[in-house]
Amino acid sequence: MRFGRGADATSNVEDRRTGGRARGGFGGGMGGLPIPMGGKGVGGVGGIILIVVVTLVIRGIGGGGGGGSDISDIFSAGFPQAPTAGAGADGAATVTADADLREFVGQVFNDAQDFWVTTFREAGEDYSEATLVLFDTPTPSACGQAVAEIGPHYCPGDQNVFIELGFMRQLGQDFDAPGDFAQAYVVAHEVGHHVQNVLGTSREVGSRSESERVGDEGLSVRLELQADCYAGVWAKTVYDRGLLDPGDTEEALDAAAGVGDDRIQAEATGRIDRDSWTHGSSEQRQRWFRQGFDSGRPDSCDTFSGDI
Repeated sequence: MRFGRGADATSNVEDRRTGGRARGGFGGGMGGLPIPMGGKGVGGVGGIILIVVVTLVIRGIGGGGGGGSDISDIFSAGFPQAPTAGAGADGAATVTADADLREFVGQVFNDAQDFWVTTFREAGEDYSEATLVLFDTPTPSACGQAVAEIGPHYCPGDQNVFIELGFMRQLGQDFDAPGDFAQAYVVAHEVGHHVQNVLGTSREVGSRSESERVGDEGLSVRLELQADCYAGVWAKTVYDRGLLDPGDTEEALDAAAGVGDDRIQAEATGRIDRDSWTHGSSEQRQRWFRQGFDSGRPDSCDTFSGDI
């Protein structure tokens, strides 16, 4: 994936890593608009359909509302913790060679948010932007302590996406998903959870009974698959702008497959328990990402109706 010169890696990014500066740790402060989108992606009609479809979905599962309950991360089974940074002579942890990776993650985050800002604006709706928090030691959040073992996750209470860069380096090793667009998929998925929070979808899912939320057809799985589809819709705008390299789409699909409940369970325990699924199978995650990518429309991401 190729971003041009001046692509925004600083706005809405808070660097809490050891040795990193606080808010605006990439060298810029908060505020300002992310980079302009080169293509429309979703036009005015598509943006309006997004709001209409999600409103109908919310009504179908139990009323309106904003805010949002806690959303589990996309890697709920956990993963090996990345090595910590080494210590300098003064005892302070040194920042390892993360510069390119942290810049890329910030660019993806702001690019994805810019797409959603534009989509909501064209629909006559407001989109409150999330903040990306980079960390390498436990850090507080409105959803409890954020630690590396949780994996990338979104907290609706403070509208923050939490990412530990060591995980991004491990995608290829632990999930058979190497490549920068695999990393981009992870970021775009978490931004998709923020979209669900802004629309009130996550809160409605969280308000339902446990029996409605759990299982391979439950609302929790449907919520995760919708975030995968939203990630695919954003990815289509990247493709339309000619920013993808050969094989990038396959990298994202590999990442989606790598975090399927069935695959994680089989590798961890040797058995698959569909009743305990929270995120969907490898096939489902790939299919819904592809659904968003092929259509390029948020209204194609209705995972709450019919079979998934």
